[in-house]
Amino acid sequence: MAAKRDYYEVLGVKKSASLDEIKKAYRELALRHHPDRVPHEQKKEAEEKFKEISEAYAVLSDSQKRALYDQYGHAGIDQRFTYEDIFKGADFSSIFEGLGDFGFGGGLFDEIFGDFGFNI
Repeated sequence: MAAKRDYYEVLGVKKSASLDEIKKAYRELALRHHPDRVPHEQKKEAEEKFKEISEAYAVLSDSQKRALYDQYGHAGIDQRFTYEDIFKGADFSSIFEGLGDFGFGGGLFDEIFGDFGFNI
């Protein structure tokens, strides 16, 4: 398995980034790399990129998880949280508010966010 990239690098923000800057970066990247918005031949790559972006956002947007990540890196998150725990409590719904459908819904989007009960 390849080493995980730095979450700040994934989102293209500085370590000192505010929550608003993190949300803005996530929103832009998620829209650009969403699997339902790319040609079929790029879907697999987009799915992996989208998962990476979403995981980075889920950690950096949560103050407790971000503090652990800042202190211990991925080891601080991976040893303390399951994959489900990482996404627990992450508020992805506000990121896409007011954007309309944009082709979201169904497919990977529902697979990733469907269990959270978000109405986008």
